[in-house]
Amino acid sequence: MENEKKQTEERSLNFIEQIVEKDLAEGVNNGRIQTRFPPEPNGYLHIGHVKAICMDFGIAEKYNGVCNLRFDDTNPVKEDTEYVETIERDIRWLGFKWGRIFYASDYFEQLYDLAIRFIKEGKAYVDEQTAEQIAEQKGTPTEPGVASPFRDRPVEENLRLFEAMQRGEIEEGKMVLRAKIDMANPNMHFRDPIIYRIITSHPHHRTGHRWNVYPMYDFAHGQSDYFEGVTHSICTLEFEVHRPLYDWFIDQFSGKNFCGLSPYGPDYRPKQREFNRLNITYTVMSKRKMLQLVKEGLVAGWDDPRMPTVCGLRRRGYTPTAIRSFMDRIGYTKVEGMIDQGLLEHTVREDLKEKAPRVCAIFDPVKLVITNYEGEGETIIAENIDGIGHLGTREMRFGRELWIERGDFLEEADNKFYRLSPGGREVRLKSSYIIQATGCEKDGNGNITTVYATYDPASKSGTEGGNRKTKATINWVECSSALDAEVRLYDRLFAVENPSAEEGDFRDLLNPDSLKVVTAKVEGSLRKEMKSYSDSALTAERSNNEVVDMSHYQLLKQGYFVVDPDTTADHLVLNRTCSLKDNYLK
Repeated sequence: MENEKKQTEERSLNFIEQIVEKDLAEGVNNGRIQTRFPPEPNGYLHIGHVKAICMDFGIAEKYNGVCNLRFDDTNPVKEDTEYVETIERDIRWLGFKWGRIFYASDYFEQLYDLAIRFIKEGKAYVDEQTAEQIAEQKGTPTEPGVASPFRDRPVEENLRLFEAMQRGEIEEGKMVLRAKIDMANPNMHFRDPIIYRIITSHPHHRTGHRWNVYPMYDFAHGQSDYFEGVTHSICTLEFEVHRPLYDWFIDQFSGKNFCGLSPYGPDYRPKQREFNRLNITYTVMSKRKMLQLVKEGLVAGWDDPRMPTVCGLRRRGYTPTAIRSFMDRIGYTKVEGMIDQGLLEHTVREDLKEKAPRVCAIFDPVKLVITNYEGEGETIIAENIDGIGHLGTREMRFGRELWIERGDFLEEADNKFYRLSPGGREVRLKSSYIIQATGCEKDGNGNITTVYATYDPASKSGTEGGNRKTKATINWVECSSALDAEVRLYDRLFAVENPSAEEGDFRDLLNPDSLKVVTAKVEGSLRKEMKSYSDSALTAERSNNEVVDMSHYQLLKQGYFVVDPDTTADHLVLNRTCSLKDNYLK
């Protein structure tokens, strides 16, 4: 029985966790667990990055380790402190805490010294060929490459040229430093990879003009892991072919070969392992394509709720709980695949269904006049979520004139229509009274402008007479207290399931109906949201680049919505997070 339980627990672990547990059992790296999340500060995080975040931070949390945040800032052309700030904010919003913050630029001095050592040992040389020439001479996976004419340049000359590159005496693009490995190796990454290039056109966001040469990813990444004491360097599958080179560089610098033993012991070395990337239907994960959408105004910015960026998902109303639950559901494997966007929406609904208070909103309003209602109105107490008492109640204003959905009334209806229609049929107004339609009024074009009805004063919900059943219940909003809300109805950004696999311009595949804006009548209980956005403390919080939690609501029969930051004291803006209809399980 104990063995069966153990096998069940082992099957519940993903393959990365199995690797970690095996290492712990064998005492690898003295039982220490340290991971890192290493984003490039050259753009906004998207949901694909979140999968890596959940893995890197999740492993550290589960095994009492530490996960550091390290910015891979080796290309000053594309990097900016703006991206550093947004990345930190997004990780905090997701609910993760890093141990320390590092930058690849922290190690520029050490990496430069290692490059000098490489040159002195005959393991690196300065190449003056163009990028096109170098690529052409690399060969193919089945044919060996051709050695550079500069491959056997004397050590002294390589040192002189590399130091001149660093002093800014060599024009950008004229020279690179390459590791001398094996031009016939079947792994193309071993065919004398470039480890340093010249960048003089852009100052670095941290070091300014201190450096004119910058390390390439393959040279900097593994060494940064080593310097920090990373035990498990977890990345996505496209880096699997880079792993042998990662290990080769570590071999050159670790243990007894390293200039100054690691504080983690002579046997310490990081281990790189890879998992599948996240691909979701009806969207793109390419930073380049996202940038095009933003720059060309095809979306309203990086935080457009149709974008797969973390800030876009947040503005759409997706919650950290739902996003992390989604990552748990899809799991981690070594096989690439496409995940149905419906699963993400399903997970959001699961999270919001018992959290989001219900509110009445009328999208296509027509006026309802209760002809036998007297007085100036009253307060109706309605549950925020039917049957979930701990979420409390709200007050709804009720009176003689109400807004109802135009589709809830038919002047002439058959027996299959159970909502309002003249002829004695009873319909309950949500949380209030039973009414009967008596007629309607039309404009010159035949459009219904007003519906007339009578109500039963003894049928109020929650009273003894309120137990009478009707075949239909309709939503309503009292006219004098109703708010006009700008409602943004978001749908899938692309009209095709896998836009990245389609030929032609991906921009031609955009869904023309991905955003519709309507004005709805919503109940006055949301007036508090407008007030909160005029609060000076909240405004200051937003200006300090902090995440402001938005309020979620289920607009009855319409979907889940979130209050948008564009809301002001005079203007309520709601974004649709997802519809109520869930087709994923079907």
